[in-house]
Amino acid sequence: MADVDLKPDGRDDRRGRGGRNNRKRRRDDEDDQADRRGSQRRRRADDEAPRRTYEEPPFAKLRRLLLNIASSTKLPQDEAIEIAKCFADNYDDEDLRNDFFDIFVQLIIEQPFKIPFVAAVAFYANDVKPDITVQALTRVADRTQKALDEGQWKEFKLLLRFFACLQGLFQEDGIFGLLGQLFDTVVDMQSASEQYDVVGIELIKIILLTLPYAIVSSGTRFHPQAQTLLESTGVVASKMVPMEGLIQVYDSESEEKPIAYHSIIGLLQTQLAKESESGWALLCIPRFDPNALRIVKEEEEESLPTVGPTHALPSFTISSPVNPGPTPLFPEAYFSLFAEQGIETVPKLTDIAASLIRDAIVDTVDQLDCNRDVVAKYLVDLDCYWSLDTFAKRGTQFDKFRDATGDKVLWKSEDMIVDAIFSQLFKLPAPEHKLVYYHALIMQCCKVAPAAIAPSLGRAIRILYNSLHAMDLELGYRFLDWFSHHLSNFEFRWRWNEWVEDLPLSNLTPKKAMIIAALDKEIRLSFAKRIRSTIPEEMHYLIPERLDEDNSPDFKYSNADTPFSEEGQILHAKIRKRATAEEVQETIDVIHKKAEQAGITDVFVPSTDALVTAICRIGVKSLSHVLSCIERNKERLLAIAGASEVARRQIVASVVDYWKDHPGVAVRIINILLNYTVLAPLTVVQWVFGDHMGAGEALTESWVYEMVSNTVGKVTTRIRQIASVRLQKGLPQEQVDLVEATLTKERDSARELFKYIEDAVRGFAEGSADSLLEKESSGELSTEDGQMIRAWGKRWHAVVLRQAQVEESVVGEQAVEARLRLLASQPDGGPEPMEVQNGNWKLEQNDGDDAML
Repeated sequence: MADVDLKPDGRDDRRGRGGRNNRKRRRDDEDDQADRRGSQRRRRADDEAPRRTYEEPPFAKLRRLLLNIASSTKLPQDEAIEIAKCFADNYDDEDLRNDFFDIFVQLIIEQPFKIPFVAAVAFYANDVKPDITVQALTRVADRTQKALDEGQWKEFKLLLRFFACLQGLFQEDGIFGLLGQLFDTVVDMQSASEQYDVVGIELIKIILLTLPYAIVSSGTRFHPQAQTLLESTGVVASKMVPMEGLIQVYDSESEEKPIAYHSIIGLLQTQLAKESESGWALLCIPRFDPNALRIVKEEEEESLPTVGPTHALPSFTISSPVNPGPTPLFPEAYFSLFAEQGIETVPKLTDIAASLIRDAIVDTVDQLDCNRDVVAKYLVDLDCYWSLDTFAKRGTQFDKFRDATGDKVLWKSEDMIVDAIFSQLFKLPAPEHKLVYYHALIMQCCKVAPAAIAPSLGRAIRILYNSLHAMDLELGYRFLDWFSHHLSNFEFRWRWNEWVEDLPLSNLTPKKAMIIAALDKEIRLSFAKRIRSTIPEEMHYLIPERLDEDNSPDFKYSNADTPFSEEGQILHAKIRKRATAEEVQETIDVIHKKAEQAGITDVFVPSTDALVTAICRIGVKSLSHVLSCIERNKERLLAIAGASEVARRQIVASVVDYWKDHPGVAVRIINILLNYTVLAPLTVVQWVFGDHMGAGEALTESWVYEMVSNTVGKVTTRIRQIASVRLQKGLPQEQVDLVEATLTKERDSARELFKYIEDAVRGFAEGSADSLLEKESSGELSTEDGQMIRAWGKRWHAVVLRQAQVEESVVGEQAVEARLRLLASQPDGGPEPMEVQNGNWKLEQNDGDDAML
């Protein structure tokens, strides 16, 4: 290259001269030089020694092998042996040793699918270099004790599973001794106080999920101990906790629910009892040849000890009282979409594989929530981490599944993935993560394996849609939110023609209400004309043509026929020009005077309507506009809210009336007004269940549920935040008194709010609401529609009861006192502060600068 760039001094640059012949000669010269250079390279290559190949550093190789175990084309057993041998060869490197064990422990916690394979590394290392196994047990034991002390139960369960997979290496009873100790702790806790019921349930679940792995790794030797332990846990597993009546996915009174209610531990108990009768087959759990490494060594003409050393299980201390952990615990229900369909694409409810595979999927989703791309990759590769002949070929079509599997009992990994994610999306009383995480995870799975996941997802949507009438109300709205969000990321494509036959149904039916709400949600995420183009013509009437034009709502005071139209326009102009408070008050006083002359009882109602409508008009462009307008008029709005109860409700009514075609925007603005304390939570629910409810038709409107759930969510979040402050160590007594007084006040306000909503919806559930009775007696409402409204009232009532009981169990007097006693019993640290969650109501909306239309 340098030869081309350099030229002798004083020589003119003749580039561009010489024409075609010079260019040809230059090409010929370059070809000759290339031939000469090539021949020189060949001669040098013949004379010189071959170039050294790159050797991967030991730690980089170990790290790569360990992280990719069971994810490559090699047999996991061979990978585990290779890792054990490589680590043994480099064990003297202290830095390598420490870094390797850090990854080793982290892999157990973050990638539950790989725990049996990670345990296999420690198992085979016991033959090559027992010090590796001893150190692995020590490192994992330290982390296990920490998880036990802090009440990190999911982490504790996964670490315990590692020990269970090494049961064959332990002396005496090994892991069964620890499981028996955990069960004795459960008995002691439940004898001392019923407050520990949920902690006991969690420990029983851990015991039952650990048991199968211990049995597989130890052979028939420990079958008697397993049977004894299983008989002991049966007493607790069969016990019904009062909260379980409120976490059922489907209406307990409905005869058309897809599957009956099953608690997680009750189902596990039944499945393991059946497994014990069949000799503990446990076919889905991967197995390894204990003599595989010895065979390899014999082939390499190396000798190993006849029998590897055994080890004592590390000892663990279970504190008393047991730390329940930072996250509130509740009993869990087993939810499945595909369990009771005609073709067995997922394990039957009586098969232990249903719980074991589900548990591993859920733990992977929870533990790797920081990276949904990685989670989706591992989920799609689900069939790599279980025994052969567990799953059918990926992407097998549902209608050809039976022909493809024949007489073998194989399952669709895609169905199990979708089933497990939806079980968490629909978890009651609250999901583990924000709902949007599960939305994003499903989307990512569709992108990683669209041909496999999409058909399973389509079947799941149809099952859920057909089950709406029996499904818990909150879960119905979770499904609605996910469905509309999912479609918005896939060009709003869905086979709406399948639902056209439901269009003649009453708007009060769950299916028709869901269609209307889904279209409204999609319009929020796009615009009306776009959504109209994606649905069949038969559905076009559900999107009024006036919404096709991207115009802001009309300002009703521009119409001269509207009462106080002149004053409303003047008020709008003054607020827009940021007039002084005195100038704005002049116009409001004029409205008061005219209202009084017109015989209006509360003159604040028309003035409030004019003021709030003007604010909505000015803030029509975006959320930031309405935010700034509310901030400028906050003091006046607060004064109105304090002047009249009817005027307070009028604020809500005016916002909803202005945005009647876009109720989602109204919900956001009400949310802002709650943040600014312009509105009290009780005011919002009083307007919903008093002024707006009618004969109960509003119970079917999705935005009404959204408004109420946001309002209740703010109340419960605030109480949990205050309780979290109280549960801090070292607070001065004056702060303790202040926090307790605030907590008592907020707790009473929340109870009043729940009581009001409960009384209101009970009236519709029982059919005793005056408005409902009047319409039925006058014939405005048919008997069939009245029954539908009663059904909606029952579903609302179940949600309210559940949320009220959840909050009592988390921030009630007894719950807070129990945690304070635990705090006092741990002088050197104490439990972590309670995590603040919004419970099982919809998460709050972000108050960002979002466009409204």
